[in-house]
Amino acid sequence: MNDMKVLHAVHPDDFKAYNTEKIRTQFLLTDLKEIDKANFAYTHYDRMIIGLVHPVFATVNLANFSNLRSDFFLERRELGIINVGGSGIIEADGASYTVNKLDALYIGKGVKEVNFKSLDSAQPAVFYLLSTPAHTTHPVTLLERKDAISSVMGSLETANERRIIKYIHKEGIQSCQLVMGLTILANGSVWNTMPAHTHDRRMEAYFYFDVEENQRVFHFMGEPQETRHILMGNHDAVVSPPWSIHSGSGTKNYSFIWGMGGENLDYADMDAVLIQDIR
Repeated sequence: MNDMKVLHAVHPDDFKAYNTEKIRTQFLLTDLKEIDKANFAYTHYDRMIIGLVHPVFATVNLANFSNLRSDFFLERRELGIINVGGSGIIEADGASYTVNKLDALYIGKGVKEVNFKSLDSAQPAVFYLLSTPAHTTHPVTLLERKDAISSVMGSLETANERRIIKYIHKEGIQSCQLVMGLTILANGSVWNTMPAHTHDRRMEAYFYFDVEENQRVFHFMGEPQETRHILMGNHDAVVSPPWSIHSGSGTKNYSFIWGMGGENLDYADMDAVLIQDIR
């Protein structure tokens, strides 16, 4: 049984002294991309686990990890999955689900056997996973992109026209504490989550995808009055502590998955920060 990488929580006063490399080491996950393997990192922010499964030539099993001190991965956890690649199959305790690009699958506490595979190795699936502790059990639920709640926000005038699609939340797939969805920037727009916000009652993780090879996203984090940035590429993930903003601007439009764990399932639970107050 293997260990997974661990990211420890950081105090905002300590964060102020971090240089670029230390910020990247403590918050950025770029090493989850190995194919035909379940790649995970355990964070000490609401005990969230961040993972990526990219099955190309083999079926990948959701194996257990010694960090969890459990008999199987989902013994005391729930799992949210969004596919950002080609079509794939996820098996959960014998039941099979076809998960196409931008579809989401929720797997509740107590499911013992989970497997991932692609329908076509030439166009493999890319499954992004978030897992949080759970004290209640909710059923396995597939939500296709076309059936998810979505809305358009922002405008081209402010370079932030974007479609927000919600999957796991109070009015969608039910969970214990996991909230999950994604944002797609329109052509000509590059800013996400601006005006910025924090939410002291829960952490958040971002996963950037559909970022072209020669493009990048400047992800902004830190306390609103003392911000820093991390340069991110395709299929990179970043952890955002409760005290930090989480915003970004790309060299071209892009998409990202957002996910949260913590006190509540209210998507709108946030503490807004005025643009003129950011430093």
